[in-house]
Amino acid sequence: MAPDQSREPLWGLPDPDSQGEFYRDIAIKRAFAWLVDAILIWLIALIVVIFTFGIGLFFYGLILFAVSFLYRFITIANASATPGMRLMAIELRNFRGERFDTATALLHTLGYLGSVAFVFPQILSIGLMATSRRGQGLSDMVLGTAALNRAARR
Repeated sequence: MAPDQSREPLWGLPDPDSQGEFYRDIAIKRAFAWLVDAILIWLIALIVVIFTFGIGLFFYGLILFAVSFLYRFITIANASATPGMRLMAIELRNFRGERFDTATALLHTLGYLGSVAFVFPQILSIGLMATSRRGQGLSDMVLGTAALNRAARR
């Protein structure tokens, strides 16, 4: 094993020291992407409520959760990024540097929803995104994934 491999556990992701352009401004871009996605999810959930003639208001929390899950899972499984991430020119990659497959998209979505369901994991995830070398959140750390600037592709 080469010395560089023992130092770098995520073999396929770009090195943040020698290829920093992949991670430049990732935390702030992820924050803006999250805001765009949150607005879109809220609007979709509102449309669902309207189509239920208001009855959906009684189940709004469940509708919002279902829309959020489906929105994130489907868009990440298909494009390795949500619409907000695509707008901010970032995409998610696994530890091999590849786009997400369906299983990784599912695990990442479940990890995200699990972390936002509780205050401490969400604060921890935001703190990790702001301070880690690769701008990884809690679910990224667990899965070995990272968000990369799309324009800085290899």
